[in-house]
Amino acid sequence: MKEDFLHYLWKFKKFQTNTLKTQIGEPIEIVSVGEHNFNSGPDFFNAKLKIGIQLWAGNVEIHVKSSDWFLHNHEQDKAYDNVILHVVWEHDTEIFRKDNTVIPTLQLKDFIADNVLNNYQKLFNKKHTWINCETEFASVDDFLIKNWLERLYFERLEQKSETIQALLQASQNDWEAVLFKMLTKNFGLKVNGDSFFSLANSIDFSVIRKTQNNLETLEALLFGQAGFLNDDFQDLYYLGLVKEYAFLKQKFKLENNHVLPMQFFRLRPPNFPTIRISQLSSLYYKHQNLFSKIIEINTLQGFYDLFKVSTTAHWETHYTFQKVSKASTKLLTKSFVDLLLINTIIPLKFCYAKQKGENIDELILSLGTTIQSEKNSIINAFNDLIKVSNSALDSQALIQLKTHYCDKNRCLKCAVGNSIISQNF
Repeated sequence: MKEDFLHYLWKFKKFQTNTLKTQIGEPIEIVSVGEHNFNSGPDFFNAKLKIGIQLWAGNVEIHVKSSDWFLHNHEQDKAYDNVILHVVWEHDTEIFRKDNTVIPTLQLKDFIADNVLNNYQKLFNKKHTWINCETEFASVDDFLIKNWLERLYFERLEQKSETIQALLQASQNDWEAVLFKMLTKNFGLKVNGDSFFSLANSIDFSVIRKTQNNLETLEALLFGQAGFLNDDFQDLYYLGLVKEYAFLKQKFKLENNHVLPMQFFRLRPPNFPTIRISQLSSLYYKHQNLFSKIIEINTLQGFYDLFKVSTTAHWETHYTFQKVSKASTKLLTKSFVDLLLINTIIPLKFCYAKQKGENIDELILSLGTTIQSEKNSIINAFNDLIKVSNSALDSQALIQLKTHYCDKNRCLKCAVGNSIISQNF
């Protein structure tokens, strides 16, 4: 038996409330279970209970055993002087107030419904399963899952907002600079994300502003900082970048010692870092005030039009500096733009609106449900249980569910887990 389960039982009254009695036989009527306290002190503040004929207002403390009161040294803590009920799974000793009166005790195991306990044990005793509710997930009500995923989607956006706020603080509230760092990281995708982020961090955004009106200059800056201009290639385009970067490096006193190496291994050629750097350069050359445009756009097609950029001419016949390839126009694909929307644009719009005191939840929901679902091992595994991911909103929410609830056994905090435990109650 775990204490957080007892918290759950008390908070949601998953027991026979009409027959409650203390250990000495006094009837208990719950007027209010109180406010769940997640910090130090009693577990529930400001509860209201009728014990016997007396109406009490105060705090409720919960333990697996009564003797845990002494194990946790509550008898020495003034914060527990106002406890009006001790809720335990097993009562093994009396607990006294400072005036030597007994604190009423409720032994919860005498009043819990068998099916609630069985459902709890069944859920948490799973071994060698992908998630605890693997066999029950498909049977959960569709409406409940839909609403829970929507809540998880916004929870994920709130967490991403924390990262954005940290970047804002570091950049003195420069939204354009934050956008550049986040976009650059996402241009690197999973394999090169950290490397691209280190590239963005190696350049003060004021330098980007001063160079983005010349595409060759901007490419030289990014390729040079990424460490791609240190070889001896006899190619006019390459030599031009080397010359331009040498000038920029001296002019802006650039350093790239902390830029992480970029990988080509196991990447499809369209995702090579060379291609992505050229596309990123073209994007910032084409749009001088990118953040402002992103805030103004509210439609998926508008974003697809905004990110309709390609590489410079050299990269139409190359994937690397060393080798010529078959000619092709290398536009940003819709699937790639979708990833930028999911991981950068929507979180930034959400955070910006929040800072401005504006509510754009309907827009955020609209974009999230219009973008196609991501495909990865987590989404595929959930869809194998039941087809549940139909949009980016769903896939982002399912990632949040798996990483912040399932993997941490937080079933009691999960709407799906609560539903399964409460079955037939």
